[in-house]
Amino acid sequence: MSMINPINHSLDGAGVERYKVEPYVMSADIYAVDPHSGRGGWSWYTGSAGWTYRLITESLLGLQRHGEFITIHTRLPASWPKVSMTYQQGSSQYQITVQPGDGQYQVIMDNNLLVGDMIHIKDDGIDHQIEVFLGQLKESL
Repeated sequence: MSMINPINHSLDGAGVERYKVEPYVMSADIYAVDPHSGRGGWSWYTGSAGWTYRLITESLLGLQRHGEFITIHTRLPASWPKVSMTYQQGSSQYQITVQPGDGQYQVIMDNNLLVGDMIHIKDDGIDHQIEVFLGQLKESL
């Protein structure tokens, strides 16, 4: 992830000279051919940041929205022991922790074990705690 973070292309004077675009904007292009190797392009004309956000949120972190529900099925590298994220729904915050389980996929919300993988979210003004333990999802009837 550090490779696509635009600030990492401008950490020193040489990087700024090479990158030549704003270090806070994700560029659509990074040139690979001399004399422009490492230079960014199309920084304000791209949906790269939005698509990268979706890639990280929906694919890597596995958070998917389904109407009034979310599901979380991550694709985390084995080197990540766990991941934490905050999901905001109106005035409610959902503090989510995802970590390896003992073989069975489980979701615990506010100390209650949920059936299946659908997590009901609502704007109730309460901060909620969600723990996801990765493993095989047991099909519910």
